[in-house]
Amino acid sequence: MLNNQGRPTQPEAASGETIAHKTFTGNRGLQTHEPLIFETGRNDVTGVDIDEPEEFTPRLGAMLRKATIDLPGLSEPEAMRHYVRLSQKNYAIDAGLYPLGSCTMKHNPRLNEKMARLPGLSDIHPLQPQSTVQGALALIDELANWLMEITGTHAVAMSPKAGAHGETCGMMAIKAAIEARGEGATRNVVLVPESAHGTNPATAALIGYSVRSIRADASGTVRVADVKAALGPDVAAIMLTNPNTCGLFEKDIVEIAEAVHEAGGYFYCDGANLNAIMGKVRPGDLGIDAMHINLHKTFSTPHGGGGPGAGPVVLSQALAPFAPVPFVAKDEGGHSLIEHAEGSQSFGRMTAFHGQMGMFVRALTYMLSHGGDGLRQASEDAVLSANYIRACLKDIMSGPFVEQPCMHEVVFDDAWLKGTGVTTLDFAKAMIDEGYHPMTMYFPLVVHGAMLIEPTESESLASLDLFIMTLRDMAFRARRGEAERFTQAPYFAPMRRLDETRAARQPVLRWTKPETVQVEAVAAE
Repeated sequence: MLNNQGRPTQPEAASGETIAHKTFTGNRGLQTHEPLIFETGRNDVTGVDIDEPEEFTPRLGAMLRKATIDLPGLSEPEAMRHYVRLSQKNYAIDAGLYPLGSCTMKHNPRLNEKMARLPGLSDIHPLQPQSTVQGALALIDELANWLMEITGTHAVAMSPKAGAHGETCGMMAIKAAIEARGEGATRNVVLVPESAHGTNPATAALIGYSVRSIRADASGTVRVADVKAALGPDVAAIMLTNPNTCGLFEKDIVEIAEAVHEAGGYFYCDGANLNAIMGKVRPGDLGIDAMHINLHKTFSTPHGGGGPGAGPVVLSQALAPFAPVPFVAKDEGGHSLIEHAEGSQSFGRMTAFHGQMGMFVRALTYMLSHGGDGLRQASEDAVLSANYIRACLKDIMSGPFVEQPCMHEVVFDDAWLKGTGVTTLDFAKAMIDEGYHPMTMYFPLVVHGAMLIEPTESESLASLDLFIMTLRDMAFRARRGEAERFTQAPYFAPMRRLDETRAARQPVLRWTKPETVQVEAVAAE
């Protein structure tokens, strides 16, 4: 049986190309072959001069190193070249369109980076006296007010580090509220739609809840009747994404929220897709009680950005008393960070300090540079871009919801590939040869062979047109029977398709120096 999942990784090993000659270096023009740093470096040298240490008595006891550390030594130019060449092998939003669905890989404006590097913001420390960081506290407070205004909520917890951390925060606030009502022992179930992000059921289970699944109907959304049927005195909350992971707006969200509240539960809304509705609708007005906001998705901060991300959580009036500490307060004396809220119902502290300052600066810069109307236009353009892709591809690529308008992302399936010998994975790998990062594959799970595309608002019409025509050309070729172009792809990547199953089951986590090979000298004629 042909293995389409993995094959030799070297570019020439399975390419089927006719190569005139192999180069001595392994390079192919400017496509540099980059070995591991351990293969390049020498453990007996270093690129800097280090003085011999004076005599000392080690205090490590039995933990004292018994062998040399064997770190690779390189000169400064060698080290710089190594990492620059590696960076050139990465795909990035600065290199091209990033069609990952449900990830919102939007442009990161350089203005944001400039502001994050300002003295007084980039060089402060969380243990400084609060009197010396009044500007930073004021910035956090202003960002918090923007987030509450955008979402129509009453409080916000700024300390969570990212989406899943924020989910945990929101659900812990819900759990604290339920326990304060004396129902902690009886309300132990969380409703989660089948199309939810995988972190939703994981978060609920992490803090001790059982998960009850809610199916999606043929239109890709949750039915009010199914929610009502699942409600009962044991339900603590529902975790619903809106727009959902099929790229569709849950149009019955208000009625769902009312039903959950009437049954004594709370409404947690996954805010990963806020980029589709920002400035158009306020989730708080729809009846949600808690929602995390991925600053890296909606407000253009990097995915990581030199440290943890940021996932603030907005809370309704009902959950505001249970928000975690610390939080910023303002009075006549200025801003202060409240570390201990005596007599409050706060569920406690989630993290040592108060969020990720660099992400806060970048997000607020994005907000201030766009203004309210600009943020609304970003959402409108993101939805327009996704529907443009949907309209231009639906005649050749199938999908369960392509005949209805989508929000910020559009999902196709693999039904149109039936009989071609090409799989979703094959199609995605062939996109690499065309210079594109693959779209999200096989998610959402409710769509068989899913191909989820989110263009965001960052792309121009010309950029979208080239992407669309590329996918149309690939689709035509797949249907014409050019299966080898896909099943053997990628041809032009630095490395070929990996055997991911074997890599997961038999990971090689340590580089081992290969045995020295003796080469006989050849006498010149």
